[in-house]
Amino acid sequence: MTSNEVREAVREASTAGASLRIAGNGTWLEAGRPVSGARLLPLSGLAGIVDYEPGDFTLTARAGTTLTELAAATLPHRQFLALDPFGDGSGTLGATVATAASGPLAHAFGSPRDNVIGLEVVTGDGSVVRCGGRVVKNVAGFDLTRLFTGSWGTLGVITEVSVRLRALPAADETYAVTVDDRYDRLSTLLSALREASIAPLSIELLSPALARQLALPEAATLLARLGGNATSVGAQRAVLSGLGDVRQAPPTVWSALRAAEPRQAIVARLSSLPSRVAAVWTAAREATAGVAGALLTASAGRGIVRCILPADARDAARRIARIDASVVFERLPADLWNELAPSPVSDRLSRSLKQRFDPANVLNPGVLGETAP
Repeated sequence: MTSNEVREAVREASTAGASLRIAGNGTWLEAGRPVSGARLLPLSGLAGIVDYEPGDFTLTARAGTTLTELAAATLPHRQFLALDPFGDGSGTLGATVATAASGPLAHAFGSPRDNVIGLEVVTGDGSVVRCGGRVVKNVAGFDLTRLFTGSWGTLGVITEVSVRLRALPAADETYAVTVDDRYDRLSTLLSALREASIAPLSIELLSPALARQLALPEAATLLARLGGNATSVGAQRAVLSGLGDVRQAPPTVWSALRAAEPRQAIVARLSSLPSRVAAVWTAAREATAGVAGALLTASAGRGIVRCILPADARDAARRIARIDASVVFERLPADLWNELAPSPVSDRLSRSLKQRFDPANVLNPGVLGETAP
């Protein structure tokens, strides 16, 4: 598949008054508001690396290229792409950018908007738009790159992505610390962690059930990934030792964490200030108490608590929606979207952007709460 073929597919759908459901490898199709497009436009065939400049730490690849393929291409140069969304490595670069999905590495390296430097996009009227560039210093013009990133394919079909890469650290070690997640103790711990001389690549709080699923002791656990030279990692490990009993965990625990979310689930992301993580964690723990299979994880440094529930835990989802935090549902049963997550884009600006880039509402209709043409 080529970008021109994507453009022709979009133009054909627009002419026929049809709509398109944009997909990468289809590993996350059940995420986000239900899409009512009748035709599937898979981009898995639009794959491959277009340009890779190890000296510049930049890479350009087609949207259907998987994260596993990118990792394999950059590893010989001791580089990596710091995008690790929940799921597995078969997820595509285009889908990761379109959904702005992030994982534990966002603690140190930011979200897709911080790692994407340029895009090629086919808009809903069949135009091909290039924004940003293939070099990190390219910042000319209006920042359309950030606009398309996280737009869930409603403004355009991402066909090519340019990203910045990072250097693999000389030492990369993961440690687990058993903690007391009762509110007072957890609040004190996280406050001490924020002030500690430590700069982890990732740091996640796991509920006991999630720790058990990752083959760790069944207890609330702080999971920290430390990177740098051997001296730096050793110093950070010593700081962690002051917080509790530290034990080394296998590096594969991070991929296991990202894959812990079942394909059929209710998933909510609760965002707040980092200083409120203990309060939001406590509220989420209470809301999911007694729900078999409920899993909680929190990015302490970013102020995000993630709740993963069985697909039939509807009452628990309603309790989560009432927590005093910014609640975003990533997955819900179709009939609960309007109840728990009314369309957030009914404002004039969002409607104007949709009209400008996809006037016939061809692309992923339903994500914004509208109906198919």
